[in-house]
Amino acid sequence: MAAGEVKAHIAGRVWKIEVQVGAQVAADDAILILESMKTEIPVVAPKAGKVAAIRVAENDDVSEGQILAEIES
Repeated sequence: MAAGEVKAHIAGRVWKIEVQVGAQVAADDAILILESMKTEIPVVAPKAGKVAAIRVAENDDVSEGQILAEIES
């Protein structure tokens, strides 16, 4: 199984995690919500699969390009 990395496309803070490890997601389903400059920005699954890992927690600060989660096919 190939893992798909879910990366932050902007620096911000993890506002809310929408899924749990083991959840099935479709491509473009929201994995978590980042807050940046008082704007909520959804981070979506790049492909359908199972959430293999979530590498951040709510209220964590993240940088652009940081791996936030992994999706298995």
